[in-house]
Amino acid sequence: MLELRPNCECCDRDLPPESEEAMICTFECTFCASCVSTVLGGVCPNCGGGFTPRPIRPAALLGKYPPATRRVLKAEGCKPAGAA
Repeated sequence: MLELRPNCECCDRDLPPESEEAMICTFECTFCASCVSTVLGGVCPNCGGGFTPRPIRPAALLGKYPPATRRVLKAEGCKPAGAA
């Protein structure tokens, strides 16, 4: 089941389940579209993979399959993959 993380790991922007701005990699690292394009250059800083828009879970299923509540934020800041 997709975790649906609540925020961008880079800027901490809220990304609710219905957000069309949420982007994920194959490991479900979650970033906003703005950080993906302007900061990360389309490359996940955690795994080096690419991004795709996060699917939107139907509202009727959010009660049975709730989104995650734990916020993940890169304490050291957000840098492109491979950046020193």
